[in-house]
Amino acid sequence: MAATLEVESTLTDRYQTTVPETVRRALKLGKRDKIRYTIRQNGEVVLTRTTSTEGHDPVLGQFLNFLAHDIASHPERLRAVDTGLVNRIQSLVGDIEVDLDATLSEDDE
Repeated sequence: MAATLEVESTLTDRYQTTVPETVRRALKLGKRDKIRYTIRQNGEVVLTRTTSTEGHDPVLGQFLNFLAHDIASHPERLRAVDTGLVNRIQSLVGDIEVDLDATLSEDDE
């Protein structure tokens, strides 16, 4: 019979917890991965890694739907981006190149 490993974590005042490192390694969890809780009739809870749909973000989808609805309902609210603002942004970022697909370091997250 395989050995059982037990680990603990603590709930915060907002009912949040950190998944212990041993559990993250066992489930091969990374940042932003999803986990599933299965509650059995005897009260046991099984934690498993959820296979996520690549590129699917329900919050972003809801926000984009909100924007689309607002634009369709109130097209008079749309405004062109002021040239002065564009110039100001360009002066602040200079020649900085950003790779949106690059993995963030722990300090950046």
